[in-house]
Amino acid sequence: MNIWVIIGTRPEAIKMAPVIKSLQNEGVDVTVCLTGQHRELLDQVIRAFSLPVHYDLNIMSPGQKLEDITTRVITNLCNFFSNEKIDAVLVHGDTTTTLASAISAYYYKIPIGHVEAGLRTYDKYRPFPEEINRRLVDAIGDFLYAPTQRAKENLLSEHIEEEKILVTGNTGIDALLFIAEMQYNFEEEELETIGKKHRLIVVTAHRRENFGKPMDEIFMAVAELVSRNKDIEVLIPIHPNPNVLASAEKYLINRERIHLSSPLEYIPFVHILKKSYMILTDSGGIQEEAPSLGKPVLVLRDVTERPEAIEAGTAILVGPHYDRILETAQRLLDDSTFYKSMANKINPYGDGKSAPRIAKHLIERLKVKTRSKE
Repeated sequence: MNIWVIIGTRPEAIKMAPVIKSLQNEGVDVTVCLTGQHRELLDQVIRAFSLPVHYDLNIMSPGQKLEDITTRVITNLCNFFSNEKIDAVLVHGDTTTTLASAISAYYYKIPIGHVEAGLRTYDKYRPFPEEINRRLVDAIGDFLYAPTQRAKENLLSEHIEEEKILVTGNTGIDALLFIAEMQYNFEEEELETIGKKHRLIVVTAHRRENFGKPMDEIFMAVAELVSRNKDIEVLIPIHPNPNVLASAEKYLINRERIHLSSPLEYIPFVHILKKSYMILTDSGGIQEEAPSLGKPVLVLRDVTERPEAIEAGTAILVGPHYDRILETAQRLLDDSTFYKSMANKINPYGDGKSAPRIAKHLIERLKVKTRSKE
């Protein structure tokens, strides 16, 4: 049995690493193909999990547009898919790599497994282009691995056959718990000492829909929060996108107790999250991961495809809005009862055993398909 796993970005690599390991544990030949949609960020995770890489399309180019990524991935993968005997292709989530890989597999009638299926905002431009990417992949997928019951219900409401869907939990929790349990010492002195004298707030922001004024408001709020509270410090791993850097340079440079860094590799980042008091983010994955570490999350977006975290009380939707960010973060700093009510919730996204469920299900379903053909 030969299963291809296509990975383009750092979050995909993090969340697919446990799946790759679980498939290998079941004796499956796994072919890992990188598209390189994110280059340095992706390579960090490959090293962290010691993942095998069989093919690297290396499509990354300066200033690339969505259509560039889409066409390069399809053109490259179709060359492989037309010549290889492949039992299934596994993709993750909602990136442009995910959509282009699924289309390529569909063109060659290769079964498609979609890990983290069924997430929805039902607003096609938020997040952009992720919302439409994942809807299209679910429409052509054969094995849909929904992280939650809500995600399964979304798929059923779109008239997708129930036999295609399995609720698994989120594989990102598998990866997180594996890394969080490791003994770890930071190589950089600044990261080792950060958070020891002040309460640490970690901020990540990179969404396309937040570029410009929304990003300005996020960073203005962070700067004001630090000015008002002498007992906090902030770490912001800055995404390399020029739109993020432009806003950061306006409001965050040379500010006391605001630390800017390049994006952290996955292992140190998890251990920074462990040290943090709370997290402000427009990332999807962190909304899922932080509850397992007992960290409240303020979501810097107006809508989220992960409503389970909001409903469970582990996250609050504040949007990229100066006043709302400032008010809610200040309340978490001042009100210990409110803080504990968020920090002590059960993570709605899983128990850390999602990847073995996916591996066992996929192998069994492929065996059934093979038997039916015979």
